[in-house]
Amino acid sequence: MNLADMLTFADIGQLNRIADYYQCECKPNSKHELIQSILTTLGSRPFFEQQVRQLNQADQRFLNNLLFDPRQYYGMEELIAIARQSMDKKESEAGASPRDLIVRFNKSGWLFNGTTQQTRYLYQVPQDLKLRFRDVLSTHLRAGITQTTEPPMYRDEYHLLADDLKLFLQYVQQHEIALNAEGMMYRRSQQQIMEHLHISEELVGKGGWRFGYGRSFKDYPDRFALLYDYTFHHRLVREEQGTLKLSPAGEDKLGAEKTAEMIQLFRFWLRLYKGAIPNLSSIVYWTGECAQEWSTAESLFRKIGPFIQPFYYDTAEAIYDNRIIKMMLHLGMVRIGEHEEGRTIQMTAWGTRLAASCRSISGDITPIMFDK
Repeated sequence: MNLADMLTFADIGQLNRIADYYQCECKPNSKHELIQSILTTLGSRPFFEQQVRQLNQADQRFLNNLLFDPRQYYGMEELIAIARQSMDKKESEAGASPRDLIVRFNKSGWLFNGTTQQTRYLYQVPQDLKLRFRDVLSTHLRAGITQTTEPPMYRDEYHLLADDLKLFLQYVQQHEIALNAEGMMYRRSQQQIMEHLHISEELVGKGGWRFGYGRSFKDYPDRFALLYDYTFHHRLVREEQGTLKLSPAGEDKLGAEKTAEMIQLFRFWLRLYKGAIPNLSSIVYWTGECAQEWSTAESLFRKIGPFIQPFYYDTAEAIYDNRIIKMMLHLGMVRIGEHEEGRTIQMTAWGTRLAASCRSISGDITPIMFDK
């Protein structure tokens, strides 16, 4: 339902609360006049843009999470969970409450109760407001991006991740790979595999923390950990009796079409990292909106970074640089170059296509849970 429909179903008390919030001048006892005044006020794009600009970071995150959640209705507990996820530690310690966010959105006419007996205790966001918020947020974010000319050299990995998936499966097929007591490949095998792939990575050293980004993230470098978890989750390889074996499904995968594989790898990455970065799909979407041209990494993080919450020892900036942009490079979604203004990033045509899909797939992305 759109805003006008929800205002029609709202009682006069809520209409007055919304009108008071926006300081509308109208008769408080005339439902028709209240509705028309609210619609006129919110129908002004400059006013609407001003409302978005005035949001604090918790409000922005809450709004962003609602925009990319495809559910039509929310129970109060679901809304509280989304609001709590939108607040950082400092905001919580300062006494801010998830319910405060919900009350503000309700007073502003961005959240309404359902209109039927079955949905009266549920909440919903007007569909036309979702579209307008996304449009205004896009304009707001893009306005703060620093664009550059094309750098003299840049890195673009195209579909090499799908190629390396097949190379890894071929290696498993052709070699006997021993696993240690923890189920990890020995470093010698890892190094040989790295030399076999198009994109090599440094092996994981001792010390430091590594968790939250997949089953094998603690043992293997980032890109290879994604590949390994993908093959394990889809049962393309088997860990049995201290060795790594190719499964019949893995043999079939050797002939898979590259583009379809890259789409599946992208979807898997969103699911794998969602536990640590709950709103990952929206971050990918906004990066796609803001980096159509060569843009400085610093300005991209300055505008998109506030949507990212730290994850244990990973700061928001480290998450954006290492867990999102670097992985988007491996997925062929961005190219990265060095410019006199610093590191620069541009979406590829392939990346733009995948990022745009995040508008509709975000609610279909559930975190990966591995069987031990």
